[in-house]
Amino acid sequence: MIRLLGCGAPTRQFALCEHHKFKLHFRWVAHTEALDRPSNDPCRRSPPFVKSHVSACATSRKLPQLGFLLAQRRPAPLSLYARARTPRSWLSQCISYAMDVDEEHNEEFGVLLKQGAEARVFESIFVGQKCIVKERFSKKYRHPVLDSKLTTKRLNAEARCMTKARRLGVPTPVLYAVDPLLHTLTFEYVNGPSVKEILLDFGLNGLVHERLDDIATQIGNAIGKLHDGGLIHGDLTTSNMIVKSGTNQLVLIDFGLSFNSTLPEDKAVDLYVLERALLSMHSSCGNVMDKILSAYRKASKQWSSTMNKLAQVRQRGRKRTMVG
Repeated sequence: MIRLLGCGAPTRQFALCEHHKFKLHFRWVAHTEALDRPSNDPCRRSPPFVKSHVSACATSRKLPQLGFLLAQRRPAPLSLYARARTPRSWLSQCISYAMDVDEEHNEEFGVLLKQGAEARVFESIFVGQKCIVKERFSKKYRHPVLDSKLTTKRLNAEARCMTKARRLGVPTPVLYAVDPLLHTLTFEYVNGPSVKEILLDFGLNGLVHERLDDIATQIGNAIGKLHDGGLIHGDLTTSNMIVKSGTNQLVLIDFGLSFNSTLPEDKAVDLYVLERALLSMHSSCGNVMDKILSAYRKASKQWSSTMNKLAQVRQRGRKRTMVG
C-alpha cells in the first residue's frame, strides 16, 4: 500500500498497480468540491504524486478541474486528458508519461547529500523536477519484522507531523509522497542556505543586523505556531532551518523526532534544545535567542506557562552541566 497525504483531507490508501514505483502526475484532493474554488495554497498547486491503482480516480467527476490543476505545472497531462476516452486510460497515460520523464535521469534516489543515524537524504528528480528523497534505512541489529514495523511507524509519524505543521501555517517543504515499501519520503527541494550557515557567516564576516532580526523573528513565529497547534519539533537546531533564496522565507525541515504534545514541559525542552544549539555554535551572534523568544511571545497564546517551564529546564540543564 502507499499512503497519499491529501492537503487538509483525511489520509487515503490505494492498492498498488503491478509495481510499487508507478507514478501518477496529479494530487488527489479528497474534498472534490475544493477543486471548484481557486486556491493560493502551495500544497494544492504543488506537483503531486500518487502511487495507486489506475482506477483510484475513476469515481471522480471532477476530471476537467483536476486537469486544470495539472496544467498549472505541466501541460502534458491536460493534453493526455483531451485525447483520453476514459478516466482509466487517462490515468494510465499519465503514469507512462511520469515514468518516461523520470527514466531520463536513470537514477534510483539521486545524489547523496547527507547521512545520519536514522536516514539518508538524497537530491533526486521527481517527474522532471528537483526534489529531496529521505530514506529511512533498516538496522541490521534489529529483528527484520520489528525493524520494518518501527521504520514504517516513524516514517508515517514524520509525514503526519510535517503535514500538520504546514496546516498550522508553518513553512515546510511540500510533501509529495510516502512510500512504506522503500521507507522513503519525497518532498520539495528548498533552495537556500541553512540558518547555521548564515549565522556562521555572521561570525566570520559580519551580517546585516536587520536580516539577523528578521530570521530570529521568523524562527520565533514558526515555533509559536507549532506549539500552539500541539506539535513539538523535537530537533530545533539551526541546521534544520533553511532560508529560501530570493524570498528570505524561513522553512523548517526534518520532522523525524516530532510528536504531538500540549505540555508546557515539552514545549520548553523544544526551546531549550534550540538555545543550547545557539550557545554552542553561534555565541558570536549575540542575543539571537532573546529575539527569538520575543517573537515567540507575540506568536504564541500559551507563552506564559512555556516560559515558566523553560526557566526550570534551564536550571536542570545547569545542574547537569555542573555535575558532568
